[in-house]
Amino acid sequence: MERAQQRAAAGAEAPVPPEPAETALELLVHGVGGTTPERMLDDPRTVRITGDDTAAVFRRAADADAEDRPSGQRAEPVPEAYVWCNLTSGNGTRALWLLLLPFMVVNLAHWMRPTAHARPRTVRLYGLLVRLAGLTLTVLLVAAACEVALDLAAWQCAGTRACAARHSWLGFLSPAAGGWWSAPGRRLALAALVPAALTALLWYLSHRTWSAYESQQPMSQQPVSPDPEPEESGAGGPLGRPGFWYGRRLVARLRAAHTAAGLLTVAAAVATPAAAFDRRPGGPAALDVLGWSLHAALVALAAVVVAVVCRRGRSEHRLDRRLDRHLVRRLPLGALLLLLLTAVYAGWPRPPWQSAGRLAGDTTFGGIALAQGLLVVLLAVTAHTLYRTAPDPRAALRGQGGPAVATLACALGGVMSGGVAQRVADWMDGTGGSIPGPPVLLTWQASVIPPLLLLLLVLGGRLAGRAWRLARAERATVRGDYPDEPEDPERTRRIARTRAMATLTDDAPLVVGVTSLATLLLGAAALAGALTGHRTPARAARGAHPLVQGAAETAQALGSWLVGLGFVLLVTWGRRAYKDASARRTIGILWDVGTFWPRAAHPFAPPCYAERAVPDLTWRMATWTRATGGRLVLSGHSQGSVLAAAAAWQLTPAVRRRVALLTYGSPLTRLYGRWFPAHFGPAALGALHRDVDCWRNLHRLTDPIGGPVALPGDSGPAVDRAPLKDPLAYGRTARHPLPAPILGHSDYQADPAFAEERARLLARLHPDLPAPRPGRQAQGSAGRSSA
Repeated sequence: MERAQQRAAAGAEAPVPPEPAETALELLVHGVGGTTPERMLDDPRTVRITGDDTAAVFRRAADADAEDRPSGQRAEPVPEAYVWCNLTSGNGTRALWLLLLPFMVVNLAHWMRPTAHARPRTVRLYGLLVRLAGLTLTVLLVAAACEVALDLAAWQCAGTRACAARHSWLGFLSPAAGGWWSAPGRRLALAALVPAALTALLWYLSHRTWSAYESQQPMSQQPVSPDPEPEESGAGGPLGRPGFWYGRRLVARLRAAHTAAGLLTVAAAVATPAAAFDRRPGGPAALDVLGWSLHAALVALAAVVVAVVCRRGRSEHRLDRRLDRHLVRRLPLGALLLLLLTAVYAGWPRPPWQSAGRLAGDTTFGGIALAQGLLVVLLAVTAHTLYRTAPDPRAALRGQGGPAVATLACALGGVMSGGVAQRVADWMDGTGGSIPGPPVLLTWQASVIPPLLLLLLVLGGRLAGRAWRLARAERATVRGDYPDEPEDPERTRRIARTRAMATLTDDAPLVVGVTSLATLLLGAAALAGALTGHRTPARAARGAHPLVQGAAETAQALGSWLVGLGFVLLVTWGRRAYKDASARRTIGILWDVGTFWPRAAHPFAPPCYAERAVPDLTWRMATWTRATGGRLVLSGHSQGSVLAAAAAWQLTPAVRRRVALLTYGSPLTRLYGRWFPAHFGPAALGALHRDVDCWRNLHRLTDPIGGPVALPGDSGPAVDRAPLKDPLAYGRTARHPLPAPILGHSDYQADPAFAEERARLLARLHPDLPAPRPGRQAQGSAGRSSA
């Protein structure tokens, strides 16, 4: 009711041209976290117009047949709500997506490359390096599962009498039992079912989510060119390319390669101990030859996997419906067959063989850490080369956002792997120290977590101090925005504090840059410490100054505890999300931000909801304008504005002439323009402004997410309206007898400016009053654009 009164008041304050005869439509797209169609349409009675239980378009029940009734009596366009929240926060299986967090983060790094000109090979090299970093994450996760199942459980605990006695479920594997499974090779072969099942689960999630979310074909468009360069833009900018939202072929190819890589990792973990035993002097020659043959086959198939990952990436400039069926089917099957052969080979009787010490975990995890570090450094050099071709002052970290995020993805993978290994080792060993425990490198990596957290704490204190100083300075500005209101110091402080806190979003590049650089340096130090041969940092510090020794012991103990706590929190959060819809929705918010982009670097990342949402919006707008000939306002809030922009880029020019874009609380420039400059930089958003018939953006100074589009040149004022007042009233007034809330990022429709701007956009879409282009508008329409 209050919103309707405000809209009516807005209409009284700002007269606009009368509505034309044809039907007008407002297509609303919500933001992160999701909502209900009843809330979006401000009506408890809604009906589904088109769509399914996953994503659909709704209307008020009274507007279901609005096109069949005269529209001249309507003061507002017919509202429709596109609800897509079930794409990211639906049933309980979404809790399994927590396992995929490092994969999601490395996939983001692919899309964070800087804008480039005339550097097609460098662009391809950037994508290749990110795909290889994603492959190392798959190997790292499966290697962590092998460490837990094969090394800690089957090799160490089951092979030690004291440990096996404490865990009766391992009794049949103990050599003391004398059973068939007590041989070390057979124990390893049986334990290999755990990491193999994890690999199969990742394959299943990737295949199932692609079928449910990303198999929607976009509207057919003509390819830009038969073989365009990677940095060329399609019609309407990079996101307007015909095949941008349809990566079926690449996802299937990468899924096959990563599945094979996971199975090969398990096969190597099973075959290596047996082959090492067979190479001893006096060992059986036949088994030794078989071991070398299996290792040669493992290396050859691993080379094929790397070659598949290195092949050319996405085909965005055309709608590629083909699949590499032979590759997709045969590569995982070949790896599975090789795993079965290694299991048979390891299980062959070797009477003198006994398990002792640890498996080759230090070599495995050390090699993975070294490979990830080298890939990140090469990625940083490549990103710097691209940035120099077209420097963008808005780009986060001067084009180093992608390498920084890739570093964080590797760090997340390391923390998850170390946390699982540490907790399982503590659980199995108790306090007796009966087994050697996890690899040395994992202990060193855990020990660098406390210094990293201390550095972040210092950085957070500095940012908090800056926000406090900004809040004090902002008080005078707040009083200037409400000159005719009596002074209320507490109200002024609250508004100023909200504005200052909203600016902390702009410090995200600093936090990410410091965190990633510190992580890279500390990770290198941990790898160097593990290579020295010292079991723990505390032992390495023996003989040093007492302060150094105490710091090393504290870091080691606290790091082990923090890694374990992180693992426990991950399991707890996942269990709660599986049962609790509200917790599942919270996880969905995280995926709303992280899974907008297609899976281009890692096939096991959570699914891209935009590959379903963007075709939905495009098809709806194209079919409705074709059927009615009416005008349409595409109205997007927060993340919905990003979906709206992506859908507008996919429209044909004939449809764009009937569509206006209204964005509010939009992160298009503030977040996406900074972190994804190649796709949302000034050039791309300028192309969107030229392609869409008219565009208006609303923002508030109290909004921590949304901000101005701020296009360079004369076209900027035509898009951004001056910041909206928030709160709408400083104190109690006749129009606001109760204190007006500080809205921040929410409820932009409550501001009278929303209805005013929507009405003006519809008026500009009138066929008898074509909207002027940006160049002429800056000269002849200054009054309207500065409203």
